[in-house]
Amino acid sequence: MDYRKEYEFWLQSDCFNEETKTELRAITDEKEIEDRFYKNLKFGTGGMRGIIGAGTNRMNIYTITKVTQGLANYILEVGSKACEMGVVIAHDSRIMSPEFCEATALCLNANGIKTYVFDSLRPTPELSFAVRELGCIAGIVITASHNPPEYNGYKVYWEDGSQIVAPHDKNILAHVAAVPGFDAVRTISKEKAVADGLFNMVPASVDEHYYEELIKQTIHGEIIPEVADDITIVYTPLHGTGNVPVREVLKRLGFKKVYVVEPQTIPDGNFPTVKYPNPEEPSAFAMSIELAKQVDADVIMATDPDADRLGIYVKDTTGVWKDTSFGQDPAYPYVRFNANMTGSLMAEYVCREKLTMGTLPANGAICNTIVSSTLPEAIAAEYNLKYIETLTGFKYIGEQIKLFEENHTYKFVYGMEESFGCLVGDYTRDKDACGAVVILCEIAAFYKKQNKTLCDAMEEVYKKYGYYFEGAYGMTLKGVDGAAQIKAIMTQFRTSDMKEFAGLKVEAVRDYESGIRTSLISTEPDASADASCSGTGQSGTQAQTNMGLPKSNVMYYELENHAWFAARPSGNEPKIKFYFGVNEDSLHAAQDRIAEMQDTVKDMLA
Repeated sequence: MDYRKEYEFWLQSDCFNEETKTELRAITDEKEIEDRFYKNLKFGTGGMRGIIGAGTNRMNIYTITKVTQGLANYILEVGSKACEMGVVIAHDSRIMSPEFCEATALCLNANGIKTYVFDSLRPTPELSFAVRELGCIAGIVITASHNPPEYNGYKVYWEDGSQIVAPHDKNILAHVAAVPGFDAVRTISKEKAVADGLFNMVPASVDEHYYEELIKQTIHGEIIPEVADDITIVYTPLHGTGNVPVREVLKRLGFKKVYVVEPQTIPDGNFPTVKYPNPEEPSAFAMSIELAKQVDADVIMATDPDADRLGIYVKDTTGVWKDTSFGQDPAYPYVRFNANMTGSLMAEYVCREKLTMGTLPANGAICNTIVSSTLPEAIAAEYNLKYIETLTGFKYIGEQIKLFEENHTYKFVYGMEESFGCLVGDYTRDKDACGAVVILCEIAAFYKKQNKTLCDAMEEVYKKYGYYFEGAYGMTLKGVDGAAQIKAIMTQFRTSDMKEFAGLKVEAVRDYESGIRTSLISTEPDASADASCSGTGQSGTQAQTNMGLPKSNVMYYELENHAWFAARPSGNEPKIKFYFGVNEDSLHAAQDRIAEMQDTVKDMLA
């Protein structure tokens, strides 16, 4: 792509308004011009995400509506019924989100496709819920999740409420790629769209039904009023969409002492009180921890801007669980749970208590992603549940729910991923921080009645299954050079013959791009292996198995002692991520081993 030629086209074409051209003329750095125009911002199976600004490699009205035109063309191809079913659209609190939302709707309307638009910001999981609630053919949410303020994004859902997967993902991508240019994008005035019955507001009943479904997920809701005067919760929406629904459902459940970080309740895409609006980052909890100290909170919770991820800090009255994020001292009795800890704690509680109540389905299933903790696999085995591993991305868990229903095989019980997302029940088809808040607060109430903390609850899980612990390390590599570096790093892992990592033997290698798992310790091929995948040498046989998953650029190493390590480029950020997991005899031993694994990766890339 000739970036200079594309840049000049934007300056001269009538497709772009004068405000856009003024922004472009003001750029004096040639590298900046190159970065904005050296490629089209990628619209992939995970949607589109990028920095806001003018250019083909930026999030703006033009790139948004060009993608929407491709989606519209696909819906038109599906048929007139699909157009009448319509598309529901939501947005978060980010800069330009309302404008992108309206432009998206009007592009669809111009193509004769009905739309339903929320009257203000809403959580991503509620958009997923609304697709099925309103009987729409598709859904769109304008969000960049937990990214820095300069980002925005665009995600597409299909009629089952899950993000697009095969065959719709590739079909939509093909139609987007086939849009010849910005002059092929259609639009219409909002006045005409409303008059023609094409632009509609989402009815208030959708909010109400969503709240009802959240509350239905409780198992021991009757316990909450019993401890409502004793349990204290601090919550922050980090300037995002969780503020209204989280506070509303906690109120309905009967929690009385819920303290909110007021400055962070204001929807603001600049996220002025945090460096990153990301509940994975300890720094995002600075204000909520100060409030927790004042009110002696039992648990601190933060949801990301589109409320599909939940992070927590928990009171530790024993001092056994050390946390150095802000410094451990008597005035700071809070420790951070990573997403795998929170997710595994919820999995154990839901399975155990549903079994106790007689509501755990005999054909139940737990779903998890390939770079998440392996503890849920042990939990699934404990409760005789089917355990299904999917590629990274909650859309693959949503796809499993659809397949369960279509094939009448399993009943979805729980799904989670390491990036602070989980789902209890199948009322929505995406990870839901609002639902996670409901279950986490119920668990806190359940243990509060026993004079225990969530640290005590997590310790019980560890004593039962072993001290599973995980960590991650990411490198941000921006621009053309960064993309080349990330590609080179993955090639290095893919072509190296690594037999040991951080002092642990490599027992098997999974290359999700080729779809092949190679065992380094087997002496006989796996019975399920394709015969063509098995190779024999003088020293024995390396068994190779086709894993049966879609291709993905991930390298995964199974290590001795139930440890593992994985490398994966991010699908929507200029990052490469590394994931680690262990199972040790104590929490501190597990933490030390994870630190050693992180150092090993840093040394390898130095």
